[in-house]
Amino acid sequence: MEKNELVAWENKCIQEESPECTSACPLHVNAKLFLKEIQKGDWDAAYKVLNKTMPFPGILGRICDHPCEERCKRGPVGGPIAIGALERLCVERYTGKKRVQLLPRKDHRIAVLGAGLAGVTAAWDLLKKGFIVSVFEPGDRLGGSLWDLPEQLLPREVIIEELSILETMMADIRLGIKLDKVLFEQLCEEYEAVILDRDSLRGIDLSLKLDNDGLIATSPATGATGRDGVFAGGGTRFRGGFSPVMETLEGRKPALSIERLMQKVGLEFGRENEGPCTTRLFTSLEGIDPLPRVVAADSVKGFTEQEALLEAKRCIQCECMECVKKCLYLERYKGYPKKYAREIFNNERILLGAARHYNVFVNSCSTCGLCETVCPNDFYMGDLCLEARRTMVDQKFMPPSLHEFALQDMAHSNGELFSLCRHEPGKTESAWLFFPSCQLCGTTPGEVVSSYRYLRDRLSGGVGILLHCCGAPAFWAGREDLFKEALDDIRAAWAEMGKPRIITACSTCLNIFQEHVPEMKPVSLWDIILQVGIPDSACAHGITGNTVGVVDPCVTRHNPVDQKGIRRILKALGIQIEELPLSGEMPECCGYGGLMYNANPALARDVVARRTTASDNDYLAYCAMCRDNFASAGKRVSHLIEHLFPAVTGGDPAARSWTSWSERRANRGRVKEMILRDLGEREEAQAEEYEKLKLTISPDVMKRIDARRILQEDIRKVIFHGETSGKKMRSRQNGSYLAYLQPGNVTFWVEYSPEGDGFTVLNAYCHRMNIVGIMQ
Repeated sequence: MEKNELVAWENKCIQEESPECTSACPLHVNAKLFLKEIQKGDWDAAYKVLNKTMPFPGILGRICDHPCEERCKRGPVGGPIAIGALERLCVERYTGKKRVQLLPRKDHRIAVLGAGLAGVTAAWDLLKKGFIVSVFEPGDRLGGSLWDLPEQLLPREVIIEELSILETMMADIRLGIKLDKVLFEQLCEEYEAVILDRDSLRGIDLSLKLDNDGLIATSPATGATGRDGVFAGGGTRFRGGFSPVMETLEGRKPALSIERLMQKVGLEFGRENEGPCTTRLFTSLEGIDPLPRVVAADSVKGFTEQEALLEAKRCIQCECMECVKKCLYLERYKGYPKKYAREIFNNERILLGAARHYNVFVNSCSTCGLCETVCPNDFYMGDLCLEARRTMVDQKFMPPSLHEFALQDMAHSNGELFSLCRHEPGKTESAWLFFPSCQLCGTTPGEVVSSYRYLRDRLSGGVGILLHCCGAPAFWAGREDLFKEALDDIRAAWAEMGKPRIITACSTCLNIFQEHVPEMKPVSLWDIILQVGIPDSACAHGITGNTVGVVDPCVTRHNPVDQKGIRRILKALGIQIEELPLSGEMPECCGYGGLMYNANPALARDVVARRTTASDNDYLAYCAMCRDNFASAGKRVSHLIEHLFPAVTGGDPAARSWTSWSERRANRGRVKEMILRDLGEREEAQAEEYEKLKLTISPDVMKRIDARRILQEDIRKVIFHGETSGKKMRSRQNGSYLAYLQPGNVTFWVEYSPEGDGFTVLNAYCHRMNIVGIMQ
């Protein structure tokens, strides 16, 4: 990923944007952190938050006109937080040392004329940054119009104490100066730049252009006057009322302009968010209790510490995190998309794929798109992770263990044991081409064949069949070469069949075809059923209470037509529908998408567990993997195809267990065999010797080895190798045998015992990596 790409990705995530209170504040005080420290009862830390951004916090903390409260997100649900009152209490109770961190001294000399709030702020900012500053005040004290405020609001000793820090910061302060044109010209010659406090100097003729309020005219963005090196700010009391924080900003702007002038950089560039500004941060108020604003028992003295604590706890600590709230993957890694983008970029720069944490993180995303749906700015982690996977593959840093089994399973679907393309029996042309999907064939083979026969009965022009994998596993694994190869094979078969219209029973296949081969005009089986009529045999058998929670596959979130079609079919069958929380535009992946289960099985199991506990009703899926993954967690769930073609299985489809990967491959073979039988092309395959071994595997062991992606075919090969080569080890504890075999990148280990004319499998495990030094 290039740096500019990272910036583009980061800019999409708004989590680090300032909350409304900070954006509304002319000084951008971090009110969110300030309130968080008070919530913890740490008043000294709260004071440090103010001191970091706010000059003279003892003054401003007492008199701030708190524009932040007008935009506080808490406003609609109980009233805005009393930030101003909390600031006042914070600075009143603070007795610690008041420190200002100064940068090393610079040789630049700056004059500040007038020591009102804008002037002393400009001096404070410049002194902090190491400038040599002289303050010239016509009056006999610093502070200007601050002394006009009521004593009760701003005690005089506070003004003196707070402004005395300028002397500590080594300011050259000169009071009682007779300021006129002569002195002004002299100072302009003597100093590199001059700042004028318009509040203190109003009415003094300096031969500078004035605005309609009689104040020295300035650029709103920079505070620049019509004279080079001369800047001005302040005077809000002459424009509708004194605003302490705006007056402070009026001093801060020209100070920053002078810093830029000394650095010889543009005065205006990148200053659009200086002062009050808008923010892109989105904060949901859903579920926020409308707690009313705390009222101080003593309206004169204000909040007690206990009252302040209660008021601060009303702050909802604004943040977005909408994607993290919905996605278990994003939540699990304890961050948010902008942070993840940086991690991916930095890992690519340091050593691509070197860290296992990075490998697992990048490959755990299901690419389901839920994050993009809920994000106010459409940030899609799937694209980011897929790009990183492709880069890892290109640079040969992708560990084989993460995707090898899925790619092998895809190769099986595209090999001679399953792949098939034929016209309808007795026909030489096809107007339609049925693409049922490899996973549906692997879980409901009889229903797939029945649905194909149904299509041949209901559609005219001939319905061919194409058994193949759409290439989704390769796409998710970042293997663009294998993905292209799979699509090229499908495109070639489709062209050879006369370019018929594709019908598919899989939402993932439909999505792949729509995005990558739209010329095939793919349509779902469910849409065809709505057009030509529901099968006569269809029924709602085996549904507890006749109500189901409809499981929408994640790839249908942008396909409301198909989602509505499914519900129309269910209503036609007399089935009552419960809409699950994650449905419609909001479905979360079942753990199969993006090959999450291969890279991070624990996370995938947690995703399934969360989805299966959303309702006590039976579930009904129209994705083979959703159905099987939920069934593996013990959820009663059926597939729509089992209700449309129930005669094949009979009984209660929601009670059917999960399908092992070994069974999937066998079921795909059965589909091909049944199709060939209909075509009169059935051929008897010659079984390999190892295939003749009889195995006994308990359900618990079967589930364990299936989760490890170990096939019964693998187990037979290992046992056959151990028995015929003699390379097996006998256990002293129970007399069982342990054999191993490394046919490729995977080393399989099987513990077994001879039983009659076969073998009982006790356990099996594997290492999906190259292990050097073991005997074959």
